[in-house]
Amino acid sequence: MTSPTRRRFLMSAAAFGGATLMSSSSANAQSTNPYTYRRNWGRWGADDQKGAVNLITPAKRAAAAALVKSGRAVSLGRVFTPEQHYIRVNQRGTGNSVVDYYGFEYHGVAVTHVDAFVHMWDRDGMWNGRDPAKEIDTNGVRFGDITAFGDGLITRGVLLDVPRYRKVPHVAIGKPVTGAELEAIAKAQNVSVEPGDALLVYSGRESFVKEAGRYGGVTEPRPGLDSSCARFIRDRDVAVLAWDMHDSVPDTSGHPFPAHAVLYSYGVALIDSTLLEPLAHACAEERRYEFMFMALPLRIARGTGSPANPIAMF
Repeated sequence: MTSPTRRRFLMSAAAFGGATLMSSSSANAQSTNPYTYRRNWGRWGADDQKGAVNLITPAKRAAAAALVKSGRAVSLGRVFTPEQHYIRVNQRGTGNSVVDYYGFEYHGVAVTHVDAFVHMWDRDGMWNGRDPAKEIDTNGVRFGDITAFGDGLITRGVLLDVPRYRKVPHVAIGKPVTGAELEAIAKAQNVSVEPGDALLVYSGRESFVKEAGRYGGVTEPRPGLDSSCARFIRDRDVAVLAWDMHDSVPDTSGHPFPAHAVLYSYGVALIDSTLLEPLAHACAEERRYEFMFMALPLRIARGTGSPANPIAMF
């Protein structure tokens, strides 16, 4: 029997197969797109699928490796409980083995995962201006899939600790993280955010969940980053954004993806739902907010993303 989760996904996929995606020229043409500011489309060529990840050069990775002093490793991945998990025990004479099957949908707020560039778009199109109606069907995607990050996202990481700066347990609904605040936090922590870096923004999600019970989806009010953070990210040529909270909802600019838009406008790889509380503690103990950062997504053909277990190394 098909599970309710899988059934809902298949039904929505079937509806998608019979629908026509809005072209980039027709959807919401009446309003101005705030994400045209210094948009990176064409910066690395019309067919580029790596975006700002191009800024993670061999020299950048080598410099990141030089930050490892003590060898302390901190996992940034949440414990993953698949929606479907089946076990099969195999008998092999006098020995045995066990294998399992996972079924899950990882996009959202529960699973730590890397978004591929194809995952989101707006009225102007996908990453590099591609038309989603031409690049996506129910068999998968033809442009901007997760295999573009097959060599891994390995670079210098910088954590900005918002609760410590605000002197509160967590970011609250209606008080989103702003770009100006990110700049102030970097200055207070005496750390710079440089081209090709992975920017990790800690907002205190675990503390918020203890108080509120859960961290909501995109259709309900929740704390997070607002659209002004995108300009901070673009101006510093950040290659990777990892965060524990997501886009603030509702956004002050009315944009549906106030921070996720860096994915398709600036070619910034996104790592959603990271577990950053242990890293914030480690940074405070190590008295530094820079480290070697590694995230290794699976090379899923035509995939819109991949679960991952990012690691920070001190």
